[in-house]
Amino acid sequence: MSLIDIILLSIALGIDCLIVSFSQGLIFKAQRTKNSLRLALSMGLFQGIMPIIGYIATDKIYNLINQYSRWIVFGVFFILGLNFILQAFSKIEKEKIQCIGIKCLISLSVATSIDALISGTTIKLTSTNLYIASIVIGLASFIMSLSGFWGGNYIKNIREKFLHILGGIILLILAIKSII
Repeated sequence: MSLIDIILLSIALGIDCLIVSFSQGLIFKAQRTKNSLRLALSMGLFQGIMPIIGYIATDKIYNLINQYSRWIVFGVFFILGLNFILQAFSKIEKEKIQCIGIKCLISLSVATSIDALISGTTIKLTSTNLYIASIVIGLASFIMSLSGFWGGNYIKNIREKFLHILGGIILLILAIKSII
């Protein structure tokens, strides 16, 4: 793959990071800079590491995950999306439903990077430089995640309940997209 191909792959892989981060940006109020960086760093790190794992263990991981990857992504996004919507109607303090804890960050990062794991196979089969591809993918995902978070945060003037529902719907759409 050429550098342009790697950049295009990076953008395609970063779309999910952008959308998930956008949904998080819709609901965050406190410590936005810190939380946006934590989310973007987590997304970029997993997106950059997963192609390496896929590259190294192409046959074993691809055969294991390929048949279930859609359902794994679907399950994670579906549960998170429903949780967002249900908690929009809950009486609990809104700060508690924000997804910035380590378990949630890892869940979101893994769910958005399964495609990057599979892309490691393509990187290996096309004899592309693994390190350049991983760095570009991770960096693009970091930038797209940060942009998505702040884009979502910027339009916060809409009613909060609506924004929680919208964030949940976005995650549900990603869940459905993963099995289509």
